[in-house]
Amino acid sequence: MINEILGYVTTVLAGSAIVLGGIVEGYGYGLSLGTNWPYTNNIVELAGKGDPEAIHRIVATLVGLLSLVLLVIDFNTLTVIGFISIVATALLGMATLYVLAGKLPSVFQGFHDIAAYTTFITYLILATNYIPPSKYIGFLISAITPPHFLYFVIFMGGVVTGTRRMKLSIGDVRKPKNKLQWAWVIHGIVGAIFFIALIILRYWIPLVFALIESAVGLWTYYQINKNPTKPGAVIGLHQLFSLAVVISLIFFS
Repeated sequence: MINEILGYVTTVLAGSAIVLGGIVEGYGYGLSLGTNWPYTNNIVELAGKGDPEAIHRIVATLVGLLSLVLLVIDFNTLTVIGFISIVATALLGMATLYVLAGKLPSVFQGFHDIAAYTTFITYLILATNYIPPSKYIGFLISAITPPHFLYFVIFMGGVVTGTRRMKLSIGDVRKPKNKLQWAWVIHGIVGAIFFIALIILRYWIPLVFALIESAVGLWTYYQINKNPTKPGAVIGLHQLFSLAVVISLIFFS
């Protein structure tokens, strides 16, 4: 029973950390704490003042602590993968700061997003006990291979964020002229392939959420071009619907 409760709490916190990451980007707080990682002396004070980056790091820390507790009290495939994924998310989170500072390539942001979503997925499955560990591994494999390779969509979304460094506008992508525009186009192409795969597989509920997410994605594109440093809450909303797509794939595929 305690494992299930901790699993649900960890899942909610992991999902919240992902959405908070979108809020950080949406309101221009990406480097509000500089490249100091993981903490600054006044991180709690900054969180109390509403700095979403400080809140994001505190929530991520709670996920890490809970994942360690679960690993100790219930050592199994899911808790091991969950702990590894949160450690990877944390380390890649540090790398992401250097991506935003222009010191590392944007692929690190893409890998960070994959690790973050893997953490969320792992503890969701642990909490709900909806599918056995063997099918869970199959889900992860399907996320990186055709037909839908969900993780490539997530990866390219992170690459777009890293390439624009949370401050550059994307511009007109009808004739891509730079790395950022090409990254956005590739993200859109793999997203379209993802939709086609959902139709072929007849995953109708995930398709509905994916279509809503794509609409929010276009809104995100508009808001980024309108105000590249502070596109607003739409970034967090985009992440929220991404989580909805992932959840629906687990329960309705």
